[in-house]
Amino acid sequence: MADTALPADAVVVARLRARDETMFASLLDAWSAGMLRAARAYVADDHAAQDVVQEAWLGVLRGIDGFQELSSLRTWVYKILINKARTRGVRDARTVPGLVVAGDGDRGPTVDPARFRGGDDPYPGHWRGLPPAWPSPEDGAVAAETRRQLAAALADLPARQRVVVTLRDVAGHSSDEVCDLLSISAANQRVLLHRGRAALRATLEQHWIKEARA
Repeated sequence: MADTALPADAVVVARLRARDETMFASLLDAWSAGMLRAARAYVADDHAAQDVVQEAWLGVLRGIDGFQELSSLRTWVYKILINKARTRGVRDARTVPGLVVAGDGDRGPTVDPARFRGGDDPYPGHWRGLPPAWPSPEDGAVAAETRRQLAAALADLPARQRVVVTLRDVAGHSSDEVCDLLSISAANQRVLLHRGRAALRATLEQHWIKEARA
């Protein structure tokens, strides 16, 4: 069930507090896949991510009576998830504690400066040559390979970038929700998202350049 098919938060919360199993099953169907992807950004493998999601849902059931509705229900659920995933990730040595630590590969240019024209050029700052065109994603094999490459590149991102990109582009959270979930500033969220997206695009670009030359 998609989010748009769920009742308003107040209705969902009331039914969860009444221990409505049908409502809980609907939430599981609607949110578990996205929660699994978000958890996977913190932990070492799919099995650990599944454990985290199960622990998060148990936390939801235990905590729903105390939910104060200061945020959306979805944001509250994801906060529980991220706290569980962060703890599991640290335990499994997949990440470092917290996401507000400086560094983590967040500095430096997102595109090689040599690819742009210099200050003495008639068109400074422009591309020296346009990036190569990517193959059409309409080809099923190409689409599958693109997803595989993206998944591998996402797993290789620095932890902070990986989490922000996953929450924004995979789980579909808004920038405000991500800032709230991770307790980071809007500016920090934008930088992490931009650098993560740039790194993913560069990985795909290099892959298809190699494929074209093969």
